[in-house]
Amino acid sequence: MSESFEIRFAGRPLVVTTGKVAGQAGGSALVRFGDTVVLATATASREPREGIDFFPLLVDWEERQYSVGRIPGSFFRREGRPSERAILAARLTDRPLRPRFPKGFRNDVQIVVTVFSVDPDSAPEFAGLIGASTALSTSDIPFDGPIGAVIVGRVDGEFVLNPTHEQTQTGDLRVVMAASKEAVLMVEAEADQVPEEDIIEAVFFGFEACQQLIRFQENIVKAVGRPKGDYPVHKTPEELLEAVRSMAGPKIRELLGQPDKMTRERALEEVEEEVKAALPPEWSEHEADISDAFKTVLRDEVRRMIIEEGRRPDGRGPEDIRPVSCEVGLLPRTHGSGLFTRGQTQVLTIATLGSVGDIQTIDSPGSEMEKRFMHHYNFPPYSVGEVRPIRGPGRREVGHGALAERALLRVLPDEDTFPYTIRLVSEVLESNGSTSMASVCGSTLALMDAGVPIKAPVSGVAMGLIKEGDRFVVLTDIQGVEDFYGDMDFKVAGTRAGVTAIQMDIKTTGLDRAVISHALEQARKARLAILDKMLETIPEPRPELSPYAPRIVILHIDPDKIREVIGPGGRVINRIIAETGTEIDIEDDGRVFVAGVSREGTERAVKMIEDITREVEVGKIYRGRVTRVTPFGAFVEVLPGKEGLVHISKLALGRVERTEDVCKVGDEILVKCTDIDSLGRVNLSRREALEEERRARGEAVSGGGRSGDRPDGGRRSKRSRGSRRRGKGGKGGSGRGDRGGRGNGPPRGSGS
Repeated sequence: MSESFEIRFAGRPLVVTTGKVAGQAGGSALVRFGDTVVLATATASREPREGIDFFPLLVDWEERQYSVGRIPGSFFRREGRPSERAILAARLTDRPLRPRFPKGFRNDVQIVVTVFSVDPDSAPEFAGLIGASTALSTSDIPFDGPIGAVIVGRVDGEFVLNPTHEQTQTGDLRVVMAASKEAVLMVEAEADQVPEEDIIEAVFFGFEACQQLIRFQENIVKAVGRPKGDYPVHKTPEELLEAVRSMAGPKIRELLGQPDKMTRERALEEVEEEVKAALPPEWSEHEADISDAFKTVLRDEVRRMIIEEGRRPDGRGPEDIRPVSCEVGLLPRTHGSGLFTRGQTQVLTIATLGSVGDIQTIDSPGSEMEKRFMHHYNFPPYSVGEVRPIRGPGRREVGHGALAERALLRVLPDEDTFPYTIRLVSEVLESNGSTSMASVCGSTLALMDAGVPIKAPVSGVAMGLIKEGDRFVVLTDIQGVEDFYGDMDFKVAGTRAGVTAIQMDIKTTGLDRAVISHALEQARKARLAILDKMLETIPEPRPELSPYAPRIVILHIDPDKIREVIGPGGRVINRIIAETGTEIDIEDDGRVFVAGVSREGTERAVKMIEDITREVEVGKIYRGRVTRVTPFGAFVEVLPGKEGLVHISKLALGRVERTEDVCKVGDEILVKCTDIDSLGRVNLSRREALEEERRARGEAVSGGGRSGDRPDGGRRSKRSRGSRRRGKGGKGGSGRGDRGGRGNGPPRGSGS
């Protein structure tokens, strides 16, 4: 039976409909917010998956081009692999939901969010999270919900719930967060160097708004919710757990404190094998349970040591940062490179500068845009000492790359200041915790090495948490084992002035204000200490670009002249590109971007474009090329594609019998523009140009009946007079009409 529920949220109606569609899914919710419509479904397998020690949750985010009234542009005219936005939205949905399932739950659960309609002012990510929470809460799947989710923006100093597209573009803060009744579950933020205390205010502004959404969903559950099913929950036998604890506990305590990750992990693996061999034969068929028990004992020992002794698995104190080292300029032919090493985490980032033509076009429903800054993250298996096939980027690579991209986006120069497309690639060479924040640091080094005039350098650090009851310890610069067995992974990036990006994942029931405030302040001290180490290596961006980077010049031309620069079929612009070895991109507003590695080639291309778009000016002297010779004068190209007539009476200081006596096709001569008539016809004078040249040299200017500068110095003959008359329109003359766009009438007199 179909039922709809509605509230008004963030100034728009939020409508959730259940029982209308997807009746065979475990739970479903059709959510409409503004004109955005998504369907969220949740379905669980009937039997648990055997032989695993994790919860198999799968979140799929399905975009459809029809949601914005478009047909896909692929050959098959249908959607292909998920876009980057879809992958990030799926991760955003997964993170607050996963900790709310029972520990030991092993049934496969799949959440599918299908985007049916997109309103740019109503983010589908918000509707998808609310829909997924509602679908799970109304189903028989065990889920500790519902949860609320909201987007918080800040515009002109005021917090805004679920900001519109325009508000997001003009604001200095965007926080996506989720919360339960008790605490914050997930935070993801992009900020323009915002102070930590403002971030906290934004998070708890959103927390209060989440409570309205939780109450709304609770009413839906009361009306249409199904009783929770009797799903099995895997538990390690207590007898086995105690046996493993007694055998492995003392040895684990001895090994914890070893700073080298690989040495510690190999020793722990040996202890696990010894335990398996020492257990009674009746447990031999329960290998998965033995591994589960060993991990439980290891987890308990790691957490106990941190809480009770203030000592971490590698021997550090809670606020200690691993040794940091930085290098720049490692790769000679790249535009910029930075190597950042923190303990056993190491990332090499390479910066590449490209032209406007290298901009990435995003073709995703609701996010049609162009990106001039890209950060890509690669995580090869050797970085953790493993052997596995290398495939394309997965969800982890896309998510980590996007986080570092957000951290750096607000400090990049604008296009008018630095008209380059920027691509950063972070290669993880070694991993033991927080490679995403190492990518932020390596990227800052690479940008400064490339000479990109960033507004401020950015560093990042990952914080962890161990919480037992009312006691908690916040950990600075967490490593892999602390992430795995801890309660929080809290990544913070920023400049000296404030935060630029946050990503917080919670594995416990949630965090209150005191813990988040403590973690942010501890993170601020840590990232500033890391930033100091980075600036010891390179204190500011290099003043010059790499010699292998393109030089880009921006020209502003009249948009009406774009057609002339491109030429018929692109012939003009292609000729400029071929002759100068440059790349040229033209925007509709008249901006022309000329990029070339060679300074000479770039300057030549700029001059050619300027000549094409420049207008001939009356009174200005040009060095032009003779394109045609006629009995009544010579046509001279003074600018590319722009020519004028030098009448025979104005070809020299004296009298000229024949045009050919003074010039021929291909000659370069000085001419002065004397007039541009109402039809746009250009009239030139060589005589006046020569007179001005003589005056500039301080010589006397004299006319007379002789040509003065003709090669033969003779007078005009009768034959030449006849030729000239024909040039005035006689049978053999071409007439003034030979000049393009001037009609077919006869030439005028000396005023021409």
